Amino acid sequence: MADTENVALKEIFDKGRFRTVARDVAAIYPAFDKARFLEVALAGIDELSLMQRLRRMTEALHETLPSDYEQTLEILRALAPHIKHGFATMVLSDYVGQYGQHAFDVSMDALKYFTGFGSSEFAVREFIRKDLERALATMEVWSRDENDAVRRLASEGCRPRLPWSFRLDAILADPALAAPILENLRADPSLYVRKSVANHLNDVTKVHPKWVLDRLATWPIENSHTAWIARHALRSLIKAGDARALAVIGATEHVEVKLSKFAVTPRHVALGERITLSFDLVSTSADSQRLVIDYRMHYVKKSGTTSAKVFKLKELTLDGKQRVSIERSQNIRDFTTRVHYAGRHDVEILVNGVCLAKAFFELDC
Repeated sequence: MADTENVALKEIFDKGRFRTVARDVAAIYPAFDKARFLEVALAGIDELSLMQRLRRMTEALHETLPSDYEQTLEILRALAPHIKHGFATMVLSDYVGQYGQHAFDVSMDALKYFTGFGSSEFAVREFIRKDLERALATMEVWSRDENDAVRRLASEGCRPRLPWSFRLDAILADPALAAPILENLRADPSLYVRKSVANHLNDVTKVHPKWVLDRLATWPIENSHTAWIARHALRSLIKAGDARALAVIGATEHVEVKLSKFAVTPRHVALGERITLSFDLVSTSADSQRLVIDYRMHYVKKSGTTSAKVFKLKELTLDGKQRVSIERSQNIRDFTTRVHYAGRHDVEILVNGVCLAKAFFELDC
């Protein structure tokens, strides 16, 4: 499964993509050396990963387009509508990030334009790393743009721990540097933007949880858009049972419940098969309680030790003395981010961050 997924991603930049880009560039810029572009681009292409292929296209364009940076930008701007895949279009912003750092204003304007075709989130980080204050000032302006793709770039581009990119150590050390951007977006009407703001804040919770909680305490949580951001921004703290984070989403502080009949079935499974978690939950209080129910899986690692991962299960309001039965099924299979190993896998049920029951299954690989 993992190998299949990797191949599928790599094929975003297959040989056909390179040939199509060469054809489209030649139509825009007749002096373009298609043969040289393909020679550079396709050398050893089968061995390259997704991001290496993206960078290879960037390098091949740099090899064959005019040495005048602004002239090349005009060609790339004209090319953007012809690349019919959002991720593939990111090669245009990658070109700017790699070869345009000497021309800040022109390059940042190009990134703003290209993000409407495929996000410039990776490329803009080159400018943040080179000139933090100036880049964040420009991105604060972007956070007030009418285009949601541009507003989203303002938040996503300065995420401290953006996947597939380098960390922004300055913002990790001082998240207040990006606070003006987040403030402008705290009730954004676009879900695309809200997801980015929540992910940005969730990154920060890994290092500065109190900073995030203190800031959210000043936000209008009664606004539905802001409440959505807060809930998703605090997901890691909620899974960890942080009392302040649970309070933000209205979870009951001290739960009064009894959990019984917890079972993980079957006891023995093979890779590719499913397990089922089931249990009963009954309130021992006369009052209603808001519950966040998760389960924590202790995955066996190659070394024989285990690593825990928390999964969302259910959120509900349990009325006084009410009983509910809960069941969840999960397929035990490998992913690009997780490989399974044989052994005992403990499973815990968490209610508002507190472990109330524990069972296990044996994986026979």
